[in-house]
Amino acid sequence: MPELPDITLYLDALEERLVGESLRGVRLKSPFLLRTVEPPLRELSDRPVTGVRRLGKRIVIELEGSYFLVLHLMIAGRLKWRPAGAGLPGKIGLAAFDFTSGTLILTEAGTQRRASLHVMAGESAFGQLDPGGLEVMGCTREAFQEVLLRENHTLKRSLTDPHLFSGIGNAYSDEILHRARLSPIGWTSRLDAEEQARLHAATEAVLQEWIDRLRQATGTKFPEKVTAFRPEMAVHGKYGEACPDCGTVVQRIVYAQTETNYCPGCQTGGKLLADRSLSKLLGRDWPKTFEELEERRGGSSTRGD
Repeated sequence: MPELPDITLYLDALEERLVGESLRGVRLKSPFLLRTVEPPLRELSDRPVTGVRRLGKRIVIELEGSYFLVLHLMIAGRLKWRPAGAGLPGKIGLAAFDFTSGTLILTEAGTQRRASLHVMAGESAFGQLDPGGLEVMGCTREAFQEVLLRENHTLKRSLTDPHLFSGIGNAYSDEILHRARLSPIGWTSRLDAEEQARLHAATEAVLQEWIDRLRQATGTKFPEKVTAFRPEMAVHGKYGEACPDCGTVVQRIVYAQTETNYCPGCQTGGKLLADRSLSKLLGRDWPKTFEELEERRGGSSTRGD
């Protein structure tokens, strides 16, 4: 799912291409994409675009008269910028938004259709869509800590809860926790003041670094390669590879369809966090440390140099 850095890149590109231009119309290939009936889409035709913004992980295109197109890409939704009037891709195309400057195409890979489009009138309508999470970029340490300690959850869950923090998902929470040297299953209530401050600093630093990195890589082009898995990441998507900081092999916890990646050397004092399915199966035989895991594998997995 595109997270704050990727959504920021989309907003950069859309602001450059849309603000001051007018919406000619919307072509829907999938009727299930549209989740609202009022106001109707036809009321938005020929209205100039006055701005773009982010609402959590949603992209908001604002039109004259306080009308809004609100897109949630979910896991597999992506945006493409094409010449005006471009056709929709066969299997993955969901909608085309025709502007005077070109056509914005929404695609979604896979068989499940989770992406959504809301058409809204008036700022007050956002209340039903805004989860209310804290905007972490530029927030004070005190504000961050207040939200962090509001509920007692694991750090991974807290960072990815849109009601607590805005725009952070599975990928960047892994990177943040690795930077902060904190276990993903550590409890928020057990963090001391120094650990809270470290997490706040890591959150801002990781997100800003990735915004800067993606902007530099994309330049003036429209972002086409939006992915949760990037080779420069430290631990996310790096299961079985060496941690770039200490060389310990990156491990994972799998729960439902979510995978958490972490470094035992940097984050858990060498302890292995139990995958629920495996720990239930193996019980007491579950290895507790990286060294024990290495012994059970016969030393076939080694630390990186």
